[in-house]
Amino acid sequence: MQLLIDAALAQLNRVILDKPQHIKLALACVLARGHLLIEDLPGVGKSTLSHALALTLGLSHQRVQFTSDMLPADLTGLSIFDQSNQSFVFHPGPLFHQVVLADEINRASPKTQSALLEAMSEQKVSIDSTTHDLPHPFFVIASQNPLEQSGTFPLPESQLDRFMMRLSLGYPSVEAEFTMLANANNAVTCESVMDVNQLLELQSMVDNVSVSEGNIRYIVALVHHSRQQSDHHPLSPRASKAILCAAKAWAFIHGRDYVIPDDVQAIFEAVAQHRLSGLRPLSQQQGAKAILADVNPLQ
Repeated sequence: MQLLIDAALAQLNRVILDKPQHIKLALACVLARGHLLIEDLPGVGKSTLSHALALTLGLSHQRVQFTSDMLPADLTGLSIFDQSNQSFVFHPGPLFHQVVLADEINRASPKTQSALLEAMSEQKVSIDSTTHDLPHPFFVIASQNPLEQSGTFPLPESQLDRFMMRLSLGYPSVEAEFTMLANANNAVTCESVMDVNQLLELQSMVDNVSVSEGNIRYIVALVHHSRQQSDHHPLSPRASKAILCAAKAWAFIHGRDYVIPDDVQAIFEAVAQHRLSGLRPLSQQQGAKAILADVNPLQ
């Protein structure tokens, strides 16, 4: 199974140059059954990474361009009256795919954004008093522009909390950008390196990664430290579960069946920062780093 992980990482690193840490975090998020939010300026590769992840994992996917005039039914689908049968027939929307690529999610109104809440937390949607199950596995990989960009709506804290991780790619290095331009005519193609059954097996193996009592206490100490501060939102129990699951996935990617404090530290900022900072701009967000510095894993 480690060969599948290595093949996925190798392909993603060919698509997004010079961002190995971000790519590992993105893969860890999927292996931990989380949803991924990628926030950055336009044009730095958010949609490219989202699309490459879906193709690499061999899952059915649907890209949805979020706009200010989008309605919840544009995501969930709707029931249309069929005159031949004299009954309403449900027509599923883009959410009924294993991977939903929500491009520029914060350009839609909060009402439309909230249509994702039930889908992300329970893997089902309720329409006209009827509950419809979504495919399994189900992931939302969303990109958003910074809030200071024009035409954006902030994501509600309740929806931010549903995203296991938030990543910010940043600009490429000089060498990476040179390589990208030099090979502009030779586009990298993505192909599946695993199927659905193999992905589900990898997720089950991540579930079985062991975590010592000391590392669980370390996670609890980090979470409770956030609740003693007044300059940011505290971490919820959902966040502590996300930290644990992401740390197990990070350990698994690195070939271990047990978690060490370094795993928790590697994923903590990606899992915690958007929950701590809420709606503050990226430039003002230092909460997760400060918590890591304050809490000793040996305590």
